Amino acid sequence: MNATPPSERHGLGLASGVGLVAANMIGAGVLLSTGFLAQHMDPGVILCAWVAGAALALCGALAYSEIAANDGRSGGEYAYLARSWHPVIGSMAGMASLVFGFAAPLAVDAYAVGEFARTLGSPVAPRLLAGLSLVALAAAHAIHPRVSASTQNLLVAVKGGLLALFVTVGLFAGSTSWPTWTAPERPDGFPWGAFLESQYWIAFAFSGWNAAIYAAAEFRRPRRDVPRALLIGCSLVALLYLAVNWVFVANLDPAELAAVMSYEDQRVTLAHVLLSKLAGPTMGRAVSIAAVLALVSAMSAMTMLGPHVGAVMARDGWLPRWLAPRRGKLPLAFVVVQTVLALGLLYGQSLLALVERSGAVLLLFSWLTVVGLLADGLRGRARLRPVPTVASVLYVAGAGSVLAYSVLADPLGLAWLAVLSVFAGLTWWRREPSPATAAVPAHDSHPTPPAP
Repeated sequence: MNATPPSERHGLGLASGVGLVAANMIGAGVLLSTGFLAQHMDPGVILCAWVAGAALALCGALAYSEIAANDGRSGGEYAYLARSWHPVIGSMAGMASLVFGFAAPLAVDAYAVGEFARTLGSPVAPRLLAGLSLVALAAAHAIHPRVSASTQNLLVAVKGGLLALFVTVGLFAGSTSWPTWTAPERPDGFPWGAFLESQYWIAFAFSGWNAAIYAAAEFRRPRRDVPRALLIGCSLVALLYLAVNWVFVANLDPAELAAVMSYEDQRVTLAHVLLSKLAGPTMGRAVSIAAVLALVSAMSAMTMLGPHVGAVMARDGWLPRWLAPRRGKLPLAFVVVQTVLALGLLYGQSLLALVERSGAVLLLFSWLTVVGLLADGLRGRARLRPVPTVASVLYVAGAGSVLAYSVLADPLGLAWLAVLSVFAGLTWWRREPSPATAAVPAHDSHPTPPAP
């Protein structure tokens, strides 16, 4: 006789959770960012910037793991900010997640897939292929969530293996000496401005470390496995990113790294440039294939997770309730909504500029989420253990410094907040919550007290 509770025989396990985090994190960012950074920062500073970005992401993952241990429900920042701050703030975070956290990265990665496919001989126009890939992934995930999980696990395994192979080739066939080149536009003294600006590119590369909380209620054991998935997935990707970027700065000079400045014309990543240099054009093409697989994996994970935010918001009355799925069902309507948003951004926006601006918005809401966790701990509304508490304080300080610099350097960078504020305010004014959701947002599962 099987004594396993039904809720634990279905849903996501720890391995799938780690896969979701890794798949959301690894995308175009790590293959492009260092090329831009090398124009203003020397090798040592670049590596320090990646270490700082990794530390910030790990501190965030530790903080979010404490949130998940206290509350194993889906919804991401929307759900947590609605409870710890105010439902309007939660609604703003939810819309930011839908547009900037999922639809925008989907559009960026889809565009990259189309461009890389053209270098591999695809006769299809890049933007058309990008749009087709978005629609195809949406259709695949609409079939059944079990198909989504198994497909995602396979894509993550293939992608991780290919990137590990890239690092191995770079370490054994490339240089292991400390690089001596200097950045062509390096300022006198330590480049604090460039260092802080680099955190947006690095934050984009690391975005996705919080992926598991968006579908926390889909886990068999959310209070146990969501925190572990966040920490294990983020740690593994951080180590991989540091290895990848060491290979880049040790083997490419600023002129070669500047290939990414002509990304839309040349359609190559730094990995393509590096392996073409070390092992010839065939290996360059092979790593482009690996890049396509990495991007498709990231798109698959975002297609799987993003709709959960919209589904929770619809149940709570912030979006039309007729879009909300029945409990236990895939949020199919929001798979369509997210895909339409991504297609609109793909064909109507400058995608790289959108990434730069959206990074500040997403960082702000994750910062507010961690501040809310600390405030709840002080008020006795959440359990706070020592290590996550220290990590939360460090995250608030680090992310706050980057945000402060962003506001001073580019006040319009957070202009999207005005749009989100107006939308959330109008929705709050017109919202008519049901009795079940009038006081507390509804979620995918009922809360239970934290385990002692």
